[in-house]
Amino acid sequence: MNTLLAAARGCVSMMQCLPHSLIALLGRFSIASVFWLSGQTKVQGFALNMVSGEFQLGWPRLSDAAVDLFREEYRLPLIAPELAAVLAATAEHVFPALLLLGLATRFSALALLVMTAVIQFLVYPDAYATHGVWATVLLFLVARGPGAISLDGLLASRFAGPAASAQK
Repeated sequence: MNTLLAAARGCVSMMQCLPHSLIALLGRFSIASVFWLSGQTKVQGFALNMVSGEFQLGWPRLSDAAVDLFREEYRLPLIAPELAAVLAATAEHVFPALLLLGLATRFSALALLVMTAVIQFLVYPDAYATHGVWATVLLFLVARGPGAISLDGLLASRFAGPAASAQK
């Protein structure tokens, strides 16, 4: 029994050595991918997908299908479908890009968390398992920040001194 407890303690000790910065980088990349790819479905004229290799440089414009989706399926209250589509497409490009850079990470994660809540409660309430995973990653980033492998971390270490960049 003591051997089993010692082995468990050893495993826990090794897991505690995982650096926050690495976990945060993986979380930032993963959740940014979810929202970026969703944003890409809403625009035409601009495509950037690092996984599939799709690349089209041009001036992005909202797709007709995106507006139809907001008009017919999403049906958000209190906001016109055209405006909702523009806001969603913009948010799904700007905030994931900021997350990837690790710039304004907490603010970007909070914005996407609000978007996740809107999707969960007003659009797809049955998708709570998926949205719960998104919310967990976003809450982690809001609470713990982006880590040292980020522009936020670089700026903190440069301008605020060692105390601000101590969490690695």
